[in-house]
Amino acid sequence: MAFRCVVADDHPAIVQAVCSFLEGAGGVEVAGRAADGAEAFRLISELRPDVAVLDIRMPVLDGIDVARRVSAAGLPTAVILFTGHPDRPLVLDGLDAGARGFVAKDSPLDELVRAIGVVAGGGTFVDPKLGGILAGPQAERRLGVLSKRELEILRLLADGMRNDDVAAHLAISPSTVRTHVKHAMEKLEADTRTQAVARALRDSLIS
Repeated sequence: MAFRCVVADDHPAIVQAVCSFLEGAGGVEVAGRAADGAEAFRLISELRPDVAVLDIRMPVLDGIDVARRVSAAGLPTAVILFTGHPDRPLVLDGLDAGARGFVAKDSPLDELVRAIGVVAGGGTFVDPKLGGILAGPQAERRLGVLSKRELEILRLLADGMRNDDVAAHLAISPSTVRTHVKHAMEKLEADTRTQAVARALRDSLIS
């Protein structure tokens, strides 16, 4: 079954290239295309795709604004921000807005296909090219607070595993996984496990 996707960018050539690649790669159905953030949010609200690939810099609403609205509306769509201008403040704003993935435009489009699979499966994906800009002073402090097992579990959750999958992979019980996740959330001051994973990625605790 193919993941349904909306693609939004204010450059028509980029939209065409991305959509053609995704449809040719298999496993992804492009359900809608948009040239600005307002149109992207309308399509996401109407079509409720699995994933939305959004340029950060767009007219009317930028990609981060759309991610924030998708999260506030409780829509099931996982947002991937597709950016040609990656910098730390933008990536942090995107994570805080609820984006589940970041892909640099100068990365191979295979990375975008990989990101779609990860976020559609419940994980969080950050392009390896962007890992360096996420490192910050909080990382060293939090690395000493989170246990080795908590970091291991957050890393597996970031790869798209569910609690039961993590339990089977580590040969521990699902309740033990939930306990570790709860403790990690408390230490990272996160309200949800997705937010905990995002903050761990943001602070380069996991990759």
